[in-house]
Amino acid sequence: MKAVLMTAAGGPEVLQLDEVAEPEIVAPGQIKVRIHAAGINPVDTKIRSRGLFQPGKLPVILGLDGAGEVCAVGAGVTEFKPGDAVWYCNGGLGREPGNYAEYTVLDAKAARRKPISVDFAEAAAGPLVLLTAWEGLFDRAGLQAGHTVLVHAGAGGVGHVAIQLAKWAGARVITTVGTPEKTAMVRELGADHVIDYHREDFVEETLDWTDGRGVDICLDTVGGETLTRSVGATAHYGSLVTLLQLSASDTAWNEARTRNLRLGFELMLTPLMRDLPEARAHQGEILDRCAGLIDDGLLKLCVTRRYPLAEASEAHAEIGGGRVRGKLVLMT
Repeated sequence: MKAVLMTAAGGPEVLQLDEVAEPEIVAPGQIKVRIHAAGINPVDTKIRSRGLFQPGKLPVILGLDGAGEVCAVGAGVTEFKPGDAVWYCNGGLGREPGNYAEYTVLDAKAARRKPISVDFAEAAAGPLVLLTAWEGLFDRAGLQAGHTVLVHAGAGGVGHVAIQLAKWAGARVITTVGTPEKTAMVRELGADHVIDYHREDFVEETLDWTDGRGVDICLDTVGGETLTRSVGATAHYGSLVTLLQLSASDTAWNEARTRNLRLGFELMLTPLMRDLPEARAHQGEILDRCAGLIDDGLLKLCVTRRYPLAEASEAHAEIGGGRVRGKLVLMT
């Protein structure tokens, strides 16, 4: 089969299209999937540039998100049959092959039925960002109707679905973007107020929007100075959730303590990295909830460009440019 291999840690050029052996089912609980599309996420570019997240030997196949058609099932699988359309987040960290390929084999429990109202490309764009946004907003921050929410980088992969999930839950949403095109996009997705961070101070704008109180929940997808400054935009007794690591030089945490903020970290990869079956089952339930919202027309996955599998390196280069709206997808 054709697959894109990460041959070394480095720039996009280390991704090479090659022929590799087609994977086969080796355990009764596995399914084999003909991959039609693979989502591309920033974490893929981090693994490519920095090295594998899990023990593995190069070359490896990257890509956590996939959508495709079941073509074979193990003897113990009862929930799927050949021909079923599925979506999932699995592999791609080093230990298990990812989805920049024509086929994959995975545990049936890691897959869920694809939303019927979207194509494979849109489905492949969803799992990682949907799980991240849902866990960050609901599991970490306890989002409820009536809350005010600040979503950083609202036109990005996580941001654009976080806006929609927060609005669906009855929250008011303010978000940051960097271009007029992204402003238009997030307004269409339901954002109540939009901040152009190139021209406006997001802390001042957020405090003005909330009459000086700050937001109940801040979802940080940027890190660094944006994270530390977000303390000042979050209400006393509010929740600040970040997808990024804290810097040793951060100085805002005394103020966070004074405000009695709930600080949360969101890494949806933890169940994959630590082999936590209950957490993976919970993530499956989230995907089922999101599939329902998508099929009901309440949640949209924005795919801005579809690349052929052979152009994975070009797609990674585009993400590195920092101007992507929504998601990029590889078509196999």
